[in-house]
Amino acid sequence: MLVAALAAAVASCAESKPEPVDLAQLSLPAGFHIALYAADVTGARELALGTNGTVFVGSRGDGKVRALIDADHDGRAEKVVVIASDLHLPSGVAFHDDDLYVGAVSRILRYRAIESHLDAPPEPEIVTDRLPSSDSHGWKFIAIGPDGRLYVPIGAPCNICEPDKDHAKLISMKPDGSDWQDIAYGIRNTVGFDWQPGTQALWFTDNGRDQMGDDMPSDELNHLSRVGEHFGFPYCQQGDTLDPKFGKGKSCADYTAPVLKLGAHVGSIGMRFYTGTMFPPEYRGAAIIAEHGSWNRTRKSGYRVMSVRLDGDRVLAYQPLVDGFQRDEVVFGRPADVLVMPDGALLVADEYAGAVYRVTYDAPAPHP
Repeated sequence: MLVAALAAAVASCAESKPEPVDLAQLSLPAGFHIALYAADVTGARELALGTNGTVFVGSRGDGKVRALIDADHDGRAEKVVVIASDLHLPSGVAFHDDDLYVGAVSRILRYRAIESHLDAPPEPEIVTDRLPSSDSHGWKFIAIGPDGRLYVPIGAPCNICEPDKDHAKLISMKPDGSDWQDIAYGIRNTVGFDWQPGTQALWFTDNGRDQMGDDMPSDELNHLSRVGEHFGFPYCQQGDTLDPKFGKGKSCADYTAPVLKLGAHVGSIGMRFYTGTMFPPEYRGAAIIAEHGSWNRTRKSGYRVMSVRLDGDRVLAYQPLVDGFQRDEVVFGRPADVLVMPDGALLVADEYAGAVYRVTYDAPAPHP
């Protein structure tokens, strides 16, 4: 039943073409502005930045990977190029040493020297085709870590179940697909992670299970302090609540609790640390999280971009950066990922509207 619902949601992204978001209806803190960076980016999911400024966008809706080109550097892509087609849920993209990596459920593909061949992309090399093939939480967010390794999540193949050893975890491998290593366990479905500036510690979002009611359990923001940590799934939800089916005989104290509860069913996925200098100082080093939004809650939650201000691993504030992608239970957009650009602007991928936006900041004029 869950798989059917997810399949229908993915299909709706591909088949429907919603009206573009009226950006004037979105709310941002004083001094922040949002503008269209690129349209016609169907099912936009993970974002990755190339050496020459090309923005690559994965998708779930139509099996395509796109390149967004802003050749005149005016803050809006004037060209959208399809560089890969007919892939299976190619949600994840990562850029490393001039090559583009694409995560497509059971496979990771590599497109060599992609920015030199945008108009005639090369045939992909198979980095690996040995990942689990389940579509349920099978789409990927992938990234290259500070250690030069490729990090790949393998979600639980269910809403709630006791997964086998090949699921509900985060792994890493060399960029050539060799030397697989398990990094963390007990992760239901992370579709966003990044390394904290300064500490280089890995942080990640995780989606809580469904069918425990409107307000349980919360999505999570987690911090990995050592390789091999277990974050609780399926035994302990949100760090403090034993699962009604799998928690018997377990203790939440045996698992790593989240740094922050993000809210029930908000759909926290893509996340990046803000490393630019355009935004005010309090945003520097903050975790910026795209909340894709709820799909089975009585009243909708999420549908926004949030900032988590931190002091080391201590949370100082959890506040909206871009809000208003749903209003009065009507959905206008579903943020899926964020990306910090070299000039400090922040890109936001919107899977529902098939668009990418650009968030900038200008200090408000002082009051007379």
